[in-house]
Amino acid sequence: MQRRALLAVAALSLAPRAWAGAQAEEPLIDSVRSALAAAIANRAPPKPHFANAEARQAYSRWLGLQSDRLKPRLAEAQTRTEFLETLWYEGARAGLEPDLLLGLVQVESGFRKYAISSAGARGYMQVMPFWARLIGNGDAARLFHMQTNLRFGCVILRHYLNIEKGDLFLALGRYNGSRGRAEYPSAVMAARRKWLTA
Repeated sequence: MQRRALLAVAALSLAPRAWAGAQAEEPLIDSVRSALAAAIANRAPPKPHFANAEARQAYSRWLGLQSDRLKPRLAEAQTRTEFLETLWYEGARAGLEPDLLLGLVQVESGFRKYAISSAGARGYMQVMPFWARLIGNGDAARLFHMQTNLRFGCVILRHYLNIEKGDLFLALGRYNGSRGRAEYPSAVMAARRKWLTA
């Protein structure tokens, strides 16, 4: 246990910085804070549910294709599979397209679990620590846990999509802290195109 903690600290200190904007902490009304907290609170492990055999087959195809594509970035097969299964699950919970999420993770952290931006954003989806205080239990270190990070990121992006009335360009800009500027949304959409499976 102690050795694992030391390795994690060493990985944090050696990890290259991630590209993330200065996402601003915005005041949340109590009902929004409660809804977001409820959305991240369910600790159920990712278990996909399918309406029919066709949907299950489509998921299996997606998982196999994306695993092959992701191999150069996440070499260990179990880690890669767990990442993709969790990303798909958390995206489905939030109503987000998994290929968009792959593009976002590519731009935000380059698929580095322990990435830290110059603004202090953490993990795969570069979640700012203030979110742990606003809608979580306050433990910002948990943002390096894969499912926690992906869940927070998906819930936050869904929140911004709701605020921006479905405008993905503005929601992505808000997620990055660069609302109204094209560089970040354009980079995510370009990365998304490389992950598209259909």
